[in-house]
Amino acid sequence: MPLVPPPFDPELAACLESLGDAAAPGFRLEDLDAARRGTCLAAPDLTAGGVFEVSEYAVPGPPGAPGIPLLVCRPSGTTAPLPVLYHVHGGGMMAGTDRAGVEVPLDWARELGAVVVSVDYRLAPEHPHPAPVEDVYAGLVWTAAHTAEIGGAPRRIVVAGASAGGGLAAAAALLARDRQGPSLLGQLLMSPMLDDRNDTVSSRQMTGRGLWDRTANETAWKALLGRRTGGPDVSPYAAPARATDLSGLAPAYLDVGSAETFRDETVAHASRLWAAGGRAELHVWPGAFHGFDTLAPEAALSRTARAARLDWLRRLFAR
Repeated sequence: MPLVPPPFDPELAACLESLGDAAAPGFRLEDLDAARRGTCLAAPDLTAGGVFEVSEYAVPGPPGAPGIPLLVCRPSGTTAPLPVLYHVHGGGMMAGTDRAGVEVPLDWARELGAVVVSVDYRLAPEHPHPAPVEDVYAGLVWTAAHTAEIGGAPRRIVVAGASAGGGLAAAAALLARDRQGPSLLGQLLMSPMLDDRNDTVSSRQMTGRGLWDRTANETAWKALLGRRTGGPDVSPYAAPARATDLSGLAPAYLDVGSAETFRDETVAHASRLWAAGGRAELHVWPGAFHGFDTLAPEAALSRTARAARLDWLRRLFAR
């Protein structure tokens, strides 16, 4: 019996329809050059009209690897140490820069008073696993060691990311625990890319539907892992769904759409965090597709999702 996909929220469905071919599913490796060019087009005002002071750093990378660019945005005129939002951009592990999606944590930082650090990691397929996650982790280690320099508060770092960035943020949290590295205050994982096996009910339901379908997901994981994709020896630092122990991790916020590929792996990750005695807050937005709140920011569901993330951060920072 064929799987019936969940319906899109009517307001979001209208947005998808209006995008036409720009929202076509089925991303393949031959589409990568165009996707990378597209991620370089947007140039957000990182100062947000003077709200933030912006600095750029080149920090040591993993052993034997190049240095890592870090973008640091600190609220202007503040002197007290502030919480740090360590942002990992999305892009399927294959595209994006430290400026991609950074307006999301900048919005949080403006509301809550926080420093944003955004990391620029090496990309697959030119740099397969473990290059991306090791870059993200090396940037996190530097950030934790230099909180005073960037205006941050020690031990008040939240790792955050969407899509591939969410998967890398979850993997960095695992590395921080296992290497006895930076102590994290929290992890905010938005539609995270967690499972290379790509065989959940939701991944099969969304074949040929939405912005990031099963074909696109397969393309991304094969770019990162090559022939190891779906096999028995994939590292949990590449695909956090492979981790057998989720104990001892920072409190997590996870959200995902009901009508997207990553639904089931996100729900499973939250369930396994709870099973390991961890703290996790999970939201499954009904009828939402991957990236809905970016493409349809004025939709009612998008506004609700953004408010819920901000509320979680506010409660976390109040501890």
